[in-house]
Amino acid sequence: MNASNFYTLKAEDCFAQYQALSFEQVHRDWLDLLPGKAGLALDVGAGSGRDAAALAARGWDVVAVEPADGLMNLGRQHTQGLAVHWINDTLPQLAQVRVLSQTYDLILLSAVWMHLPESTRERAFRVLANLLAPGGVLVISLRHGPSTDERVFHSVSVAELEQFAKQQALKPLRVSRTDDELQRKQVNWETVVFQLLDNGTGALPTVRYIIVNDSKAATYKLGLLRSVTLIAETLPGLVLRRNDTEVVLPLGAVALVWLQLYLPLLARHNIRQNPQGSYGFAKAAFFELGRLSTFDLQVGSRFEGPQAKCVHQALKDAANNILKMPTHYITWPGTNQPVFVGQTFRTRFIGQHICLDKEYFSSFGEFSVPTAIWDCCSQYACWIDPALVNEWALVSKGWNKEIAASTIRDALELNPPKRSVTAARNIALELIGSKADLRCVWTAGKLTDTNLAIDHCFPWARWRNNDLWNLLPATDKANSSKSDKLPSAPLMEKSKPSITGWWQEGYLHSPLEESFWVQAKAALPLGEQVNDVSGLFDAMCLQRAVLRKNQRIEEWGKV
Repeated sequence: MNASNFYTLKAEDCFAQYQALSFEQVHRDWLDLLPGKAGLALDVGAGSGRDAAALAARGWDVVAVEPADGLMNLGRQHTQGLAVHWINDTLPQLAQVRVLSQTYDLILLSAVWMHLPESTRERAFRVLANLLAPGGVLVISLRHGPSTDERVFHSVSVAELEQFAKQQALKPLRVSRTDDELQRKQVNWETVVFQLLDNGTGALPTVRYIIVNDSKAATYKLGLLRSVTLIAETLPGLVLRRNDTEVVLPLGAVALVWLQLYLPLLARHNIRQNPQGSYGFAKAAFFELGRLSTFDLQVGSRFEGPQAKCVHQALKDAANNILKMPTHYITWPGTNQPVFVGQTFRTRFIGQHICLDKEYFSSFGEFSVPTAIWDCCSQYACWIDPALVNEWALVSKGWNKEIAASTIRDALELNPPKRSVTAARNIALELIGSKADLRCVWTAGKLTDTNLAIDHCFPWARWRNNDLWNLLPATDKANSSKSDKLPSAPLMEKSKPSITGWWQEGYLHSPLEESFWVQAKAALPLGEQVNDVSGLFDAMCLQRAVLRKNQRIEEWGKV
């Protein structure tokens, strides 16, 4: 019988069996190797949630992977209110996990490996190794002994794992052997622990080379790398597909971010971006867009008539220039081989309106980013982007000696350049004016037009996102107290009814509904799969864990 089917059919029995043993009882042989500082953990084959709950109780954020729906539902109930985020996924691909573009300080496979056929185990190990953070620990337990039910257990060995680890440059830390805790005489266990001492991809040195060392006749290389970094950090839901070697983006999305970066420089401040002062993408349509507000040219925006035609042409010009210039000239160090690859599709403006969404962006073509570079940009954006801005400002200053350095840096500020809560605030005030019982999502305090504040759930200072889903009604006191901190996992869980209720009452079944969903599906992990507010909330909690890991943001409101 398929293992997932077995664990679904026997979910109640398996849950009881797993919960009969404690986390410490099962894992005591390696617990001293648990990283001292809690981080982000991946529990593959999380089962009843016993181990995920124990790790969360120690301060870890846990992504719990379980392919058996019946068991996952019980595990989700068991870990409710904890920093545990459940995903239905399976080895060897772990496709949904890899969409998150995260690495993990701890990866645990407890009583899982023997379910994998020999033909899939090398790939499974490679996927797991690529998900480890530098210094991260991988723990795999091996079951030896016959099956006593319908499940099929494959023969496994420490030697095989050690060979895989050698191929992936993982350091073996420990091998331990124990009898079966359930007193099954023919069953015994081995636990193998590995550590990644270096990520081994060369991605960070390559990114640094492009930023600092690569020759630059224009700022285009910096512009393209920054566009990719911003999409990886803030718009991961726009990814079309991904495998071990490449992440494929809609070319139109790269072109949009490119325009967001260059419009302030050229159309508004006339800051030269090469010595000649002429640009293949900055044509009539580009300068026409200079009349738009920064907040107009965002994912989810709609345009009609002549303005739609202008936006379409500007995106098309940018896409063509991106492939002709920086994509061609950004090469791997010491070679002529391009780092990025792209292709355009034949596209023309048809109809009277456009919506800046994933489908529309895809009509321009595709843009391929090496997976290692993409993951690097996603995980280290808070380091990479300031380095890009610094180099960009220095290069631009060389061609604009008459312009103050502060003006150049201001023009390089991320779009959007400031908090924008107007739409959310107007909706909240309208609800208050209609005598609706609008409450603070964090404290449940009653909101009035005098104490209303609109809070960026994920702090603006650390993650510049003005999307509707990220704007929540709060009291001004709670908003000030929270400041630039992340809401804690328990507070998020406690506030779920208030947050989802606000989304439903404020945005859904309104003219903003389309923009609400387009923005959410572009910005949040697993966003393309979201089709209701509960799923959206789960994706939001995953993003909270990602931000906490990547930026070490202080938490607020621990319940």
